[in-house]
Amino acid sequence: MSENPFEAIRKACDSIGHCFQTHLAKVASVAGSSKASMFSFLTELKPGAVNDAALLPSTSDLERKITAAPLTKEELGRATWTLLHTVAAQFPDSPTRQQKRDVRELMAILSRIYPCKECADHFKEVLKSNPVQAESQAEFSQWLCHVHNIVNRSLGKQIFPCQRVNARWGKLDCLDRSCDLEGSNNLSFPL
Repeated sequence: MSENPFEAIRKACDSIGHCFQTHLAKVASVAGSSKASMFSFLTELKPGAVNDAALLPSTSDLERKITAAPLTKEELGRATWTLLHTVAAQFPDSPTRQQKRDVRELMAILSRIYPCKECADHFKEVLKSNPVQAESQAEFSQWLCHVHNIVNRSLGKQIFPCQRVNARWGKLDCLDRSCDLEGSNNLSFPL
């Protein structure tokens, strides 16, 4: 991970751009748009962006997204880690017993149904050696960072400094704490 704090912002913008392009490509494919007209549309969104590689992906990236290719194992992994770190960031400082059980069960379920069997089997082994620690938001975030680093090591990737986990995957910026999890054990959701 880069020491430059703006690198995280750039990556977040790239991720949002990827999401936008993916959804836009789906809309365009339904409407029967050609790849060339999709590229023209994207360049019209930001005048001058055609020559700015940081703002617009390469034509080959656009073509892959426009053809609605399935995710790669790497893309799935990045999306999963983003989700898990965001859950950890939103986890309460003083979770209820149910919330602690839920997060342990979430990890167990992921290790059973994850779309990549090799990854799921590895995650099961990691969980056996490193049981979920979720007595607080800080503990859960640090545990998840540690587990993520175990996976990164096995893949030959860089290790993330866990003391920076909140700077990288902090709480969502929601008005009036509307993203915070409720602390009640008796929440009911309509099915």
